[in-house]
Amino acid sequence: MNYPFWNVPYLGSGWVIGLIAIFHIMISHFAVGGGLYLPLTERKALKQGRREWLEPLRAHSRFFLILTGVFGAVSGVGIWFAIGLANPEATSTLIHNFVFGWAIEWVFFLVELSAAAVYYYTWGRVSDELHLAVGWVYAVASLFTLVIINGILTFMLTPGAAWLAVAGTGQEASRFWEAFFNPTYWPSLFLRTVVCFSLAGVWALVTSSRMEEDRTELKAQLVRWSAKWLVPSFIALPFLLAWYLYRVPAAQRELLSFGMSTIGTGMFTQVTRTVLVIVMTSATIAGVVYFFAWRSARDFGFGHALSILVLALVTTAAAEYAREMLRKPYVIGEHMYSNGVRNYDVARFNKDGYLTHSMWTSDKGPENLARGQAIFRGECMACHTVDGYRSMTRLLAGRDREAIGSLLRILHEAKPDSPYHAFMPPLAGTPQEVSDLGDYLATLSKR
Repeated sequence: MNYPFWNVPYLGSGWVIGLIAIFHIMISHFAVGGGLYLPLTERKALKQGRREWLEPLRAHSRFFLILTGVFGAVSGVGIWFAIGLANPEATSTLIHNFVFGWAIEWVFFLVELSAAAVYYYTWGRVSDELHLAVGWVYAVASLFTLVIINGILTFMLTPGAAWLAVAGTGQEASRFWEAFFNPTYWPSLFLRTVVCFSLAGVWALVTSSRMEEDRTELKAQLVRWSAKWLVPSFIALPFLLAWYLYRVPAAQRELLSFGMSTIGTGMFTQVTRTVLVIVMTSATIAGVVYFFAWRSARDFGFGHALSILVLALVTTAAAEYAREMLRKPYVIGEHMYSNGVRNYDVARFNKDGYLTHSMWTSDKGPENLARGQAIFRGECMACHTVDGYRSMTRLLAGRDREAIGSLLRILHEAKPDSPYHAFMPPLAGTPQEVSDLGDYLATLSKR
């Protein structure tokens, strides 16, 4: 326990990250897809002599600059604060192993923000060719931010055998490229790219739907053009998703395949439920876009656009939740468990004690309960809360001290055939620490 624990009552620290991340992903992927939408739409308007498109496109670029440059940047900083507090060990690993990657990311991010501002403020002030060139500068910079961050995100699920071979030796940074171009890098990059295209179209439908009623024909043209940006996703996503799942470790794939094989009996894993939500919301988006944005473009209103945006938000949330669940019980695959304990440290903690070097044990109350509470905070509260999300009070209700002890022994032994092995970290600590945790949990079961 190198860091104190950040306790978020009822909600849990993981959901703080999740809530920020859902909105950030909607905006950051729009920043990439929208970066392509703006120059491609401007190029189409200039090439086909549709200069009447440029005025609404200018308004869209203003919306784009504010949403991505302000809300996107602020939510990005918010994620850094949240992950640094919720899982400092994992955050430290990502920083130490990808310093070079983060430096590249920030260079492209600076170019991206600068180009977005220049693009908007030079409408009508420079030649069409120069203005379009600025748009392409933004598009390339934003695409490279995705190229960089994708390597770090996919590393968390599939670090790769080369990096895992040196994990814990101090030589991890020497395997930068192997860790970056990990097994799920390419399928994830293409997946996220087509999602960026879709979100560019979704947000463009929002601004197009707000056009004045006396410009019906222009509105219809832009609505249909924006709707086309969702087509690549509906065609490519099933194939890209299959490719991605093929590259995911077999143990994580089994969580999904088990849920699919037991649909007939009504038994769904959390991952399966989430995937079904993604499928249903995506199908609904396809229907709304086809019937309202494509076939009835002139009557397409803000309410229709808002419904598509909300559905896209739900789909994004479900997809990110599924990605997080696939990592269980790890936060960095085969290296660090979701509670920040590295897999090679479990044996040491079982021998020397989990709290041996901790500075964060309270001296209030009975000593065994103080130690038990410290272990609960360090090993359990990354996923559980006392009275809220995945409440221990509710999960332990009705269990006596002996039953709690039996459960903790199963978690401590962490046998491969344990029902908890696939999604819960092993309980690390000496037998006395396990007993202290049981004493503390017994106080929660009596609430």
